[in-house]
Parts: sequence; C-alpha cells; structure tokens
Amino acid sequence: MKLNEIRDNDGARKSRMRICRGIGSGKGKTGGRGGKGQTARTGVAINGFEGGQMPLYRRLPKRGFNNIFANKYAEISLGRLQAAIDKGVIDAAKEIDADVLCKAGVLKQTHDGLRLLGNGELKAKVTIKVAGATTAAKAAVEKAGGQVVIAE
Repeated sequence: MKLNEIRDNDGARKSRMRICRGIGSGKGKTGGRGGKGQTARTGVAINGFEGGQMPLYRRLPKRGFNNIFANKYAEISLGRLQAAIDKGVIDAAKEIDADVLCKAGVLKQTHDGLRLLGNGELKAKVTIKVAGATTAAKAAVEKAGGQVVIAE
C-alpha cells in the first residue's frame, strides 16, 4: 500500500444535500423551510417565545447558586484504588498522588486536586497524598496500615 492509494471506505463520506435546486431534488421550492411566515425568513429567534404569554423560564422562580470559584476535585474510591494496585498499574510501596494516578491511566484529569472516598475495601498498605479525604476513607487506609497525607 502506498500513500497515494489510501482512500476512504465506500459510504464513509456523504455529500451534502444541495437545497433550492428544483423540485426534483427533494429540497426545492421552499428549501426545507416549510411555508411562508416568520420562520421561513432569516434571523428568527423565537425558541423561548410563547406568543406574548409570559414564558415558562420567566414564570418559574429562580433557585440555586453556581459558585465559579469552587474547587473541582478528581475523586477516587478505595475500591478503585485497590483494583489498580491488584492489576499492577500502581506500585503500593511508593507514595501515590494525583499525578501517579493520571500517568497510570486511573484518572483522566487531576482538576484542583484529588479527593479520596470511602467506597470499597483497601487491603494494601499505601501512603496516599490527597487534597481531601472522607473520615471513612482515612480510617480504612489507617486500618490497612497505610497513611493519608492531606496537602495544603
């Protein structure tokens, strides 16, 4: 095989529909815009418009607050950590942190730090460096003979 012989599979690329090219094309006359009126014209933005009635999104009360300064943590459970150790992806003898988990493919992103959750069971003795941990997770790691280091 040569570079100049590389082709897409048959049917991999579909040519676009050419609209407004006669009624035989199947998208002639109105060009897929329906009949006449406001929506047949350009520049229509009536998604939230309810014919003058107060729209639903304005009738309902405002609720909640989205804190743009809140930290987003990558989370890992004890069960998932133990599974990675059992597979041999992570070395339990060395210190485990977010970067080690990312390089091993256990996490995709570290975000603002790592948070340890208490779901599952941990048998291995590990030293794990995290931004935060639940009390159950901390107790389970210490019960297994390990240590949780909470980074500032």
